[in-house]
Amino acid sequence: MASYITRLKKREEVAAGTMAFHWEKPFGFNFKPGHFISLTLIDPPETDAEGNVRAFSIASAPYEDDLMIATRMRDTAFKRTIKTLTLGAEIQIQGPFGSLTLHDDSTRPATLVAGGIGITPFRSILLQAAEKRLLHHLFLFYSNRRPGDAAFFAELEKLEKINPNYKFVPTMTDRSESGSQWRGESGYIDKNMLAKFITNLAEPIYYVAGPPAMVKAMKTLSSDTGVKEDNIRAEEFAGY
Repeated sequence: MASYITRLKKREEVAAGTMAFHWEKPFGFNFKPGHFISLTLIDPPETDAEGNVRAFSIASAPYEDDLMIATRMRDTAFKRTIKTLTLGAEIQIQGPFGSLTLHDDSTRPATLVAGGIGITPFRSILLQAAEKRLLHHLFLFYSNRRPGDAAFFAELEKLEKINPNYKFVPTMTDRSESGSQWRGESGYIDKNMLAKFITNLAEPIYYVAGPPAMVKAMKTLSSDTGVKEDNIRAEEFAGY
């Protein structure tokens, strides 16, 4: 298990209650889009029962200079500490880990289903696909309560103009809070929404990242649509 010490370069708010943290990419650190890392605070000023270690998907693409993660900001000792770290502060990382990586066969479409902060591994996958001009047909279904909650929304939307093989389908689950200007999809991602954009639901490889309830719901596709269970790859984002 590789371990590195890195420094904070920048932090920014990327959605309501969500912050991105940019770290120096350690020399020799290589990863695939969809991988995650473990972050450990070094001598934090406070701690709690949840401890000083967290796992985060890498939101940056391998070709980007920084190593970036994004997270919902909860009132925990870990989140309070990273929110107030001074620029240049050190943190320990381990990894990369995980298997939520894009399949090699470009003849099989990829359907990415993200809920909230579950978008982080898919940002990495989609930016790298555009940069490398991969031939995979990519569908991103991205669910949030309202537009202001959707991290990286403008960037993901802009990618449609860069990658002709990519389709972005955002949906808002709380129409009352989404504002009168929202003209996209509404409601939760389900079989009917997927079928509006995908002709043969059994054809793609599915990648799901989001709250446990969302991951569980999407796994029912195997019985409802003929999607093989082996073709659904999922990662739960609980407590973030």
